[in-house]
Amino acid sequence: MLRAAQKRFFYVRLPMRIGGRAVLYAIPKRRKENDMYILALESSCDETAAAVVQDGRRALSSVVASQVEEHRLYGGVVPEIASRRHAEAVSGVTAQALEQAGISLDAVDAVAVTYAPGLVGALLVGVNFAKGLALSAGKPLIPVHHLRSHVAANYLAHPDLEPPFLCLIVSGGHSHIVRVEDYTCYTVLGRTRDDAAGECYDKAARAMGMPYPGGVQLDRLAPEGNPDAFALPHPRVEGSPYDFSFSGLKTAVVNLLHKAQQKGEEVNRADLAASFQKTAVEVLSGNLLRAAEDTGAKTVVLAGGVSANSGLRARMAEECTRRGLRLFVPPLSLCGDNAAMVGAQAFYEYCAGHTAGMELNACPTMPVEAPAW
Repeated sequence: MLRAAQKRFFYVRLPMRIGGRAVLYAIPKRRKENDMYILALESSCDETAAAVVQDGRRALSSVVASQVEEHRLYGGVVPEIASRRHAEAVSGVTAQALEQAGISLDAVDAVAVTYAPGLVGALLVGVNFAKGLALSAGKPLIPVHHLRSHVAANYLAHPDLEPPFLCLIVSGGHSHIVRVEDYTCYTVLGRTRDDAAGECYDKAARAMGMPYPGGVQLDRLAPEGNPDAFALPHPRVEGSPYDFSFSGLKTAVVNLLHKAQQKGEEVNRADLAASFQKTAVEVLSGNLLRAAEDTGAKTVVLAGGVSANSGLRARMAEECTRRGLRLFVPPLSLCGDNAAMVGAQAFYEYCAGHTAGMELNACPTMPVEAPAW
């Protein structure tokens, strides 16, 4: 559990004027005795992020250095480039996060870092930097699973959200339906068998000629089209009602475009985007609502990058209202990769006794339900 009360201070920087010139003046501010401050790091893909989180529920700072513009040149994330950029940015974003929070490294109670899953080179940058910080400052090191962090983004936005609940985790590499039994206990009810939802969005958008990241572009274009213009398949996994399969949907879009090109026909991109969006959202929401009905869940949660999708948010809001379910979704600022969500989950991992030593390594693949380090 949390450490015993300590009489400690951290510094808040306040603007003042001396002789007409603006300066920064630091004064000590007393900490509440039982507060816990976690410095968190995230580097699993193409965002280098750092944040300071208080008691798992309040982000005192959140800094994200994005690499999207550089990877757009290649149509997707290039792992080697991502790793190099993380190494260049991690020290700066960490210093900025501490400064924004008005707290020094000495006053931080623990260091947390995403160690799985993700691009192994990118993960290693964050893991090794966090180990160095923890060792030099004499702080506990908390390893955090990336998908658990996405779920925890909701804890920052919704103080009344507590397990158990049912969660749809949807991102570029993952599509899961999980029952969150407790803050560190997860049961997977369904997962993708091939492409993840975000991956399918990006590939379909790329086939339509949209720049990376395509899912965002497709979501913006979809409201301009007719969602019933094209009949696209709703892939199902026989015998696994909560599992997903998006490769067939992606292939259907690619084949439709190729056939039109061979015939010299023009495809209305807005109509195709709207039809794709409708189909993908129906599959995602359908499986989640089916799982909620079968398990008797009364609270459902969205998490991950694709939880920012306007079509998915609107459909789930409508269906949950109609069915009398409580729906929680993260704000758009917490849907993508960030370190604040890592700090939120780290608090509960620490309370459960999940810490690591200098033997901590990066794990490119690891189930969300796997035991902590």
